[in-house]
Amino acid sequence: MNRIKIAVIGASGYSGIELLRILVRHPGAELVAVTSRQFAGKSLETVFPRFRACGPEAKLLFIAPDMDAVAATGAQVAFLALPHGVASEFAIGLLERGLKVIDLSADFRLDDPAVYEEFYDHPHPAPELLKEAVYGLPEVHGAAIAKARLIASPGCYPTSILMPLIPLLKAGIIDPTSI
Repeated sequence: MNRIKIAVIGASGYSGIELLRILVRHPGAELVAVTSRQFAGKSLETVFPRFRACGPEAKLLFIAPDMDAVAATGAQVAFLALPHGVASEFAIGLLERGLKVIDLSADFRLDDPAVYEEFYDHPHPAPELLKEAVYGLPEVHGAAIAKARLIASPGCYPTSILMPLIPLLKAGIIDPTSI
């Protein structure tokens, strides 16, 4: 199995740490870059001792979130474990450098810039990318996700609602106006 080279931008926050926990044990993932301004230069196992037993990736050093440095690691996919409003700036730079981007924030979940501004009280920093982003619910958009350059990871609340509703809507069991 070819392992996919992965970078995690914002690897020291809650979402980043949870993502690392999954990735370091995944046989198809090779962690090649982890970023953190606070921990740049320190190893993953030094900052988070729980990763000591996870093989050679535990020795990986955090780097500053510089997109040229991330691209130089050979990463093919970058996960953005950053707050909304910040992630889109990194998405632009990573996409320009040819990486596939999976955004864990809310920056690309809405495809309409006006709706984004209504919810988040500021204009979207990369409105040209909103139509390109694929909503990352694999049960619904699996084929599109496989081809996408930019994937908007759905949040836990929407996923918990969408998963039971979509089959009911498709079967015509419930009226969409009743939701």
